[in-house]
Amino acid sequence: MTEIDVKTASRIAMVEITERVAAVVAASGVREGIVVVHVPHTTAGVTLNENADPDVAADLIAALDRMVPRRGPYRHAEGNSDAHIKSALIGHSVTLPVVEGRMALGAWQGLFFCEFDGPRSRRVRITVQ
Repeated sequence: MTEIDVKTASRIAMVEITERVAAVVAASGVREGIVVVHVPHTTAGVTLNENADPDVAADLIAALDRMVPRRGPYRHAEGNSDAHIKSALIGHSVTLPVVEGRMALGAWQGLFFCEFDGPRSRRVRITVQ
């Protein structure tokens, strides 16, 4: 397993990590297998989505904000219930095939670390096998 650090500058952000994960896959020497990208945080997540148009990430954030507003009738006392819910909706891991030593991504796909309770310094765990 390899860990990478991701620093976020705002409360909610999507940070593309595709190239960083690709470098870990390449360094692993695995030619055929899988890569698992996992976020060990309860107010952050990871997703696979379009990386060609930054408006897609902005639209995803806006949709999540509409579905799960920051202020709501939440019981969690820390004031970040929306971040926990958004994290649960996005998910904490992505599994991709490794083919010929590279992640098998679609033409417009990229990996994004999703921050919902920043700014923070976070970890992303990458396992290639």
